[in-house]
This record gives sequence, structure tokens and C-alpha cells, in this order.
Amino acid sequence: GGPRGGVARSVKKMRGYLAELIHKKRQALPDEAAPGEDLISGLIRASDHGEHLTENEAAAMAFILLFAGFETTVNLIGNGTYALLTHPEQRRALQTSLAAGEEGLLATAVEELLRYDGPVELATWRFATEPLTIGGRHIAAGDPVLVVLAAADRDPERFADPDTLDLARRDNQHLGYGHGIHYCLGAPLARLEGQTALATLLTRLPDLQLGAEPAELRWRGGLIMRGLRTLPVEFTPAG
Repeated sequence: GGPRGGVARSVKKMRGYLAELIHKKRQALPDEAAPGEDLISGLIRASDHGEHLTENEAAAMAFILLFAGFETTVNLIGNGTYALLTHPEQRRALQTSLAAGEEGLLATAVEELLRYDGPVELATWRFATEPLTIGGRHIAAGDPVLVVLAAADRDPERFADPDTLDLARRDNQHLGYGHGIHYCLGAPLARLEGQTALATLLTRLPDLQLGAEPAELRWRGGLIMRGLRTLPVEFTPAG
């Protein structure tokens, strides 16, 4: 039992659900004259016309797409909205920029929201290939190393005033999308989704306010993903 056992059971159930869903969609997949429009049908078609994926392999791919391509962006938008609602001066500056038809601040704002309170706290596990010392701590070859992206993005040796939300920050090489060969393939899409969602929200609901005290909000458990369970808001309906 324990927390790890619960996670393992949840992962197994999710993989089972996705494998069953893929099996059903493969059985019901329409012919090429009327192809299915959903993502999983597209994954099946690409697999069946190329290097064939087993249903377990296709389920693993769908699992990655769900968490890497959906959960992260959801939490970018949620965390970003929360940060804007709790920093009214920064939020007003962004709304003024949007009203003037300017896009420069929107672009830097999404990068800053990723740095300030990004959707991914930890990178996947790394293992030292040789002995090394980091921050005065000895790490033996083969030891696991957990890279805390959230801490790196608040590093005072890298960022001026790291705990300050500055939507106009220019020197902002954060690690929200990873680094090097592990850099996120979906970064351009995530940027576009974040910019579109936040711009639309602030433009259509200009009086949006937090609907609960910050201390009342609850964050999701776990060490990898950083996101709110819910984000209550209040606004005046249009019309």
C-alpha cells in the first residue's frame, strides 16, 4: 500500500482504460472515406499505415500526450490566471496592453508566468553517470538526482528579484520547457495556447476576480505537477 501503491494502481487503471479505448476505436474505425477526427483515431491510422504499434504502445503514447500535452497547459493557464488575479498591477498592465492591440507584453507574460509558478515542479529522474559534487553534496555514480525546476526558476543567482512577478521580464531563460535534448517538443503550441487563453479571458471578462481567499485554495498532491484543484472566480456576465 502507501502513496506509491496508490499511484501505481491509478496508472495501471489509466493505461487499462486507454488500451480498451484504443481497442474499441480500432474496431470501429471508419474507412478512409470518412476518417475519425479525434486524436486517438489519428494515432491508430498513423500506426496501422506505418510501423505498427501494439495497443499497449498506443496507450503509452496517448498517456504521454494526455499528461505532457494537456495537464501541463491546463495548469499553466490555471496557475497563470491565479498569479494575475493576485497581482492586480501586473494584470492591469497586461489588460491595458491587450486593449491597445499590443502583443509584446502578452508574449513575455506567458514566459514569466511559467517561470514564476510553472505547471511542472520536478523533472523526470536523472541518474549520475559518474561521481560528482553539486552544491557541496557528493553524488555517487548511479545515484538518482531530482532536478527541481521550480527552485531553479527562482534562483537569485540567475534571476533578478526572482520572487517578483514581472510580466515584462526580458532576460528569462526559465526551465519550464526543459533544456537541451529534453526540451519540450510542444513548446510553441503551449505558448500559443497560454497566450490565447489568457488574452481571451482578460478581454472578455475584464472584471474577473478571485472568488475565494488564497489560503482557502487547495493544490493538487504529488511532486511533479503543480496545479490548483479548483480556481473559483467571480465576474459580471456580459449583457
